[in-house]
Amino acid sequence: MPKKIGSLTLYSVDDLHELLGMSKMTIRAYLREGRLRGKKLGVQWYVTEEAIRDYFEEPAEEQKQKKRQLKYIVQGVNDLVSETEECSTVSETLEVLSNQAILSLFQVKIVDSDTGEVLELIKARDFIERNN
Repeated sequence: MPKKIGSLTLYSVDDLHELLGMSKMTIRAYLREGRLRGKKLGVQWYVTEEAIRDYFEEPAEEQKQKKRQLKYIVQGVNDLVSETEECSTVSETLEVLSNQAILSLFQVKIVDSDTGEVLELIKARDFIERNN
């Protein structure tokens, strides 16, 4: 049941699951990736009606931009670790990270393959946590 706070209606992941018939895992993934706007209060995600409308009314051009090709570069965070490995998928990146003895010495650079623009630089542990 959605929560009403004044004129604001908040939908939880459970509410969206029931209303839209989408899996809870998919909804949480959309929230983490920013495809669906929401806020996390404590351990629970909440989405407004406006955010749901925005998701469904998203222009086709924006959807194309979100499907850009990414590459993931696993690299050492200091001069002691000079290893660098380029991966084309999240699963390949996770496999490379699983072979590292000390994860805290690595980070993942997420790059747009077409433009070379660095979109994000994230610690290896955070990358694993986000993608598991």
